[in-house]
Amino acid sequence: MTCEEVLNLIFPLLEDVDLASCMAVCKQWRDIARDDYLWKCLCTKKWPSICKRPNIYGTYYKLYRNLYECPKSRCLLTPRLSFDDLEFFIDIWCENTLLFSRVVSGEVLQDGLKNPTPRTHNVLSYLQEGPGFKMTLAVEPGFSISIFDTMSVSVLVRCKNSNKVTQVVNKSVFDYFDKMSGRAFCFDYLDFSHLYPLVSGIRAWVSLLFLDNNENDGVVDVNGIVMDFCDVAKTKDEVLWLFDLLNWN
Repeated sequence: MTCEEVLNLIFPLLEDVDLASCMAVCKQWRDIARDDYLWKCLCTKKWPSICKRPNIYGTYYKLYRNLYECPKSRCLLTPRLSFDDLEFFIDIWCENTLLFSRVVSGEVLQDGLKNPTPRTHNVLSYLQEGPGFKMTLAVEPGFSISIFDTMSVSVLVRCKNSNKVTQVVNKSVFDYFDKMSGRAFCFDYLDFSHLYPLVSGIRAWVSLLFLDNNENDGVVDVNGIVMDFCDVAKTKDEVLWLFDLLNWN
């Protein structure tokens, strides 16, 4: 059998990406792989109904190429907000007792833990190398909590330029404690401006990072706080655009 005959037997068995890759080998492979019958079969397999009407692109290869688009990374415009503009109000309760209350500048949360203290190093330093953009705050001095108590957190954000405030987390309960990773988790759904009615269902996650208190069973020492939106926003610019969409009052 000739090389062309072998290719004519193999190419019909290939999927779209493999067939397209074969077109880059040489002119002979490209000419055989562009046989419109092969691409009609792929179109029929992927979109059966579209082959019941005349092909407006002339060839099924062009039809497939135009309908099949590889995902492209999108370049975001420069966010209108910056972390220098933002101020975070973080309050943590145990039942109805306020345990932690602090106003934190956006610059501090953005930078994370550049120089963690010995007390916080083991718990928090791994976040610097983890995926996604996480806003981190070292809690020094730390505070102790019982994993059997009801813990909750509220987070408000103020934009200094406009003096408007938005609510990110509304007294959400930490309902999951993972002693293996030393983290307690809670989330709340973001409240978006009425200007974006199709944006919904996006969560803000808050984690307490802790170390076991060996002296008391069920008691842990909180050394850090982490907030992220890794469901949808994985970079600093994406997080800032997400803040921009919120309901500011």
